[in-house]
Amino acid sequence: MEMKRLAVVVALSVAMYSLTACAGRSETTGTKVRIAVGGQNQLIYLPVTLARELGFYRDEGLDVELQDHAGGAKALEAMIGGSADVVSGFYDHTIQMAAEGRPLVAFVTMLRFPGLVLAASPNRQVTRIEDLKGRVAGVTTPGSSSHMLLTFLLQQHGVAVESVSVTGIGGAATAVAAVERGKVDAGMMTDPAFTIVQRRAPGVRVLADLRHEAGVKEAFGTRTYPASVLYATEPWVRSRHEAASRLAHAIRRTLEWLHSHSPEEIAGRTPAEARGEDPALYTEALKNTMTMFSPDGVMEEEGAEAVHKLLARSMDKVRAATIDLSRTYTNEFLK
Repeated sequence: MEMKRLAVVVALSVAMYSLTACAGRSETTGTKVRIAVGGQNQLIYLPVTLARELGFYRDEGLDVELQDHAGGAKALEAMIGGSADVVSGFYDHTIQMAAEGRPLVAFVTMLRFPGLVLAASPNRQVTRIEDLKGRVAGVTTPGSSSHMLLTFLLQQHGVAVESVSVTGIGGAATAVAAVERGKVDAGMMTDPAFTIVQRRAPGVRVLADLRHEAGVKEAFGTRTYPASVLYATEPWVRSRHEAASRLAHAIRRTLEWLHSHSPEEIAGRTPAEARGEDPALYTEALKNTMTMFSPDGVMEEEGAEAVHKLLARSMDKVRAATIDLSRTYTNEFLK
């Protein structure tokens, strides 16, 4: 009788241990999501990294793997190739892919402005966009959103796109070196890379500044131009509805946190590998770009239409396609 009682106690103990262990694994591991980021050390993608540092993914029961890529085009390739579930990239990719009959859905918006600067090398006699004819311009990677925006700016200023050689310069140290040393005549740059060049060469010329509403309005004629988003394939968003919802909530909390803290506090929570060796410079870069972050993660209809309009003017495939913009983004997870 005593042996039977002991056996029951042992069996119950094993069962309780198994349940506790499973619960522990579920709590610490959570739902696995792989996010391909188009350049993790660029401020335009800061919210995806900051959400991890602030513990917001964990709070939502997510186990997020961040994959760093050389640009948005490379991040998109990773998702299409199956090595990532979600992309932290620019919204325009959803429209470009829709034109090819490959539906993608943006489900939370991080930037209301592109956050890019077209800067002329201090070693080159380039004072305006028209001067780029016959010269070399740098973008993060060929085929990226920075490349598309450069194409539009050239067309806007009457410069034949084929008259400008385009090369990839990345978005961090390689971009700084390319512009600062004159390896390119001008480059599409993000912060903190641009702030680094600006500090080292105060005379660097800004040909277009897409970090603020005024610059976006001057370049595109609109008050908003949504850029960095989280997007995934339509089937993934449909089948992983709960994971998409939790991701959207984590990013929205991050955006609210960004707007309620100082640049110094934000820099203090940013990982050293993303912040760099000069916290003061990183803080300065944040001050220069804070207005680009969305306050709530919502995609505005006006913004989506502005991106489509620009793409239709600069890309034949978008101009020729019939695209239902309402299918390229959703705000349902932010309600």
